[in-house]
Amino acid sequence: MPDLLQIGGITDTMRDRLSEHFTIHKLDDAAYPAEAITHIATNGHDGVPADVMAACPNLKMVSCYGVGYDAIDTKAAADRGILVTHTPDVLNAEVASTTILLMLASFRNFLADEAHARSGAWEQGGAPLSRSADNRRVGILGLGRIGQAIADKLAAFNADIHYHTRTKKDVPYTYHASLTDMAQAVEVLICITPGGPSTYRIVNAEVMDALGSEGTLINVSRGSVVDEPAMVQALQEGRLGYAALDVFEAEPKIPDALKTMSNVVLLPHVGSATHETRAAMGGLVVDNLIAHLTTGKVHTPVPETAHLNV
Repeated sequence: MPDLLQIGGITDTMRDRLSEHFTIHKLDDAAYPAEAITHIATNGHDGVPADVMAACPNLKMVSCYGVGYDAIDTKAAADRGILVTHTPDVLNAEVASTTILLMLASFRNFLADEAHARSGAWEQGGAPLSRSADNRRVGILGLGRIGQAIADKLAAFNADIHYHTRTKKDVPYTYHASLTDMAQAVEVLICITPGGPSTYRIVNAEVMDALGSEGTLINVSRGSVVDEPAMVQALQEGRLGYAALDVFEAEPKIPDALKTMSNVVLLPHVGSATHETRAAMGGLVVDNLIAHLTTGKVHTPVPETAHLNV
């Protein structure tokens, strides 16, 4: 059987299916046969280290568990004729639901109110009023498949949707060619754009100042998209009102300053973390690997290597 290199963890179901078609080696095993490796199974966090890709001269395909793949050098892969896949679509609805959860938790002061009820403090007095999440002007940075799913779910809250992308789309929302201009026009800014050099710290101090002292920043994309030190400072100084975050620059580390702020909601990168969605993601990782092994083609190539899927 062909040799597959496993980077990071996989589920028992994935391993059982893969074992029927591949001999599996783990990156942790120092003696893995680099020259024999033809396929890699990895994830969006671990990616494929450059030295590992370089050490595998017969590598033909990389299957990534996750929609984000900025930890894989897709240009180097394309140059070598290596197909790279990811797991889009199957997690759109779940990430959109997590986005709504973050928005509601922030606007309705969920963390403080839940603690107030749990502690028994309610017996001594009621909790402060919160903010309504209805009828808000919401800007979406990156109106791709997940961004559209977020917009669809926001319809239930009668949101006025704005968006910023590189090119205008045929959608019934307000387009802004400038991210700063969009931030100034909305009350909530949702980040759901891919990571990588082109979006590194694109949400900078200028954008956060435009969002303002009553604005809410939600990030469900990549921690690198937001200038984290600038965000901490803006929150501390009251130039940015609120933040609700599922991702961070140096995961799993979260700046201590954020942990102490009552106007911040924190999640441990669980945007797609349900049993159902993670099973679907794992299934697609394996489906791509088996499809490539048996047909030479894959189901969901990343755009940078899609031309190889022939």
